[in-house]
Amino acid sequence: MKLMDKHLHVIAFDVPLPANYGGVIDVYFKLKALASLGVKIHLHCFEYGRKEAPELKELCHEVHYYHRSTTRSYLFRRRPFIAVTRSSEELVKRLLKDKHPILFEGLHTCYHLDDERLMNRFKIVRTHNIEHHYYQNLANVEKDLFKKYYFLSEVAKLERFERTLCNAQLVAAISKADTEYLDSKYPNVNHISAFHPNDKVEIAEGMGKFCLYHGSLEIGENNEAALHLVRNIFSTINVPLIIAGNKPSKELKEEVAKHSNVEIRTGLNTEEIHQLIKDAQINVLPTFQATGIKLKLLAALYMGRHCLVNSFMVENTGLESLCRVEDTDKRFIQGVQSLYTEEFNHGEREKRSEILNARFCNSVNAQKLYSLIFDSSTSKK
Repeated sequence: MKLMDKHLHVIAFDVPLPANYGGVIDVYFKLKALASLGVKIHLHCFEYGRKEAPELKELCHEVHYYHRSTTRSYLFRRRPFIAVTRSSEELVKRLLKDKHPILFEGLHTCYHLDDERLMNRFKIVRTHNIEHHYYQNLANVEKDLFKKYYFLSEVAKLERFERTLCNAQLVAAISKADTEYLDSKYPNVNHISAFHPNDKVEIAEGMGKFCLYHGSLEIGENNEAALHLVRNIFSTINVPLIIAGNKPSKELKEEVAKHSNVEIRTGLNTEEIHQLIKDAQINVLPTFQATGIKLKLLAALYMGRHCLVNSFMVENTGLESLCRVEDTDKRFIQGVQSLYTEEFNHGEREKRSEILNARFCNSVNAQKLYSLIFDSSTSKK
């Protein structure tokens, strides 16, 4: 069979364009990398707010959209809300029209993974997190009681539902830590690093004039990290901080208003976010949960100058040596103060290129995934 003859169904949890948040960034640039290898992609997207993207037709062999119903009655089902709201008989009927391998993007899309009608198909699951760990951490920082209850109810459901991975012939985990966890429980687990928009390390010359934190602020974890930076770090030093992200909480906005050296910027497109990453003197990226791989960290390392993080951000990523890692507020403040006046040097740029190209090269990871899918699925026929 020629390379051009390879077909792959991809079930996406959301419309992957615009590629402007963590999960869909990985999906979109994976599609792009696989398409460059000649794979004919049959893309299936669950739609619940993002518009259909005509550009996907240029990348994929065919594109189908399915409405995701998010009515609250689904909260009382045995299976997780994120999975049961992404079920579609229309999708299954399309999958049954051929015998191509099927890639399920995230546990979110695995409602039909154990469907008997798909028993003889080669099925791959791309895991983006250990979902019940992720939802437990979301619950820990959530202040809205309804949302907190929702996250906690999903934890038990997701932990139980995770066992459906036994129905996959291949699990492609996004981080080393996730790979180790899943490999202890399920067969055929492989590590495939995150796909991203960067081809090479490009760092601006000179010095920046502000620090940057970026991330979707409607996610409790990100909002909490931004709040911590304002209250515990930048409230004590006269260094400018820009927080870039949509839907900041009322609490965050009120806290920022107290400090003349801090501002929030919302409604920015991907290009504007990337420009801020490049212009910043320091990308400050603490997190309070070590789950998956943070794509904003990769963006900062490919495009930004200094990167100041805590251990949770870089734990088991292999990127520890590319960042300054500090875990106490006192040390984090010292890190801001010293890096803010320190020029980023050429040697560090070369070090980044070497490590990032070795571990996070899209074409290398696409070739690895291609071989795992098509060599394995062909041998099983």
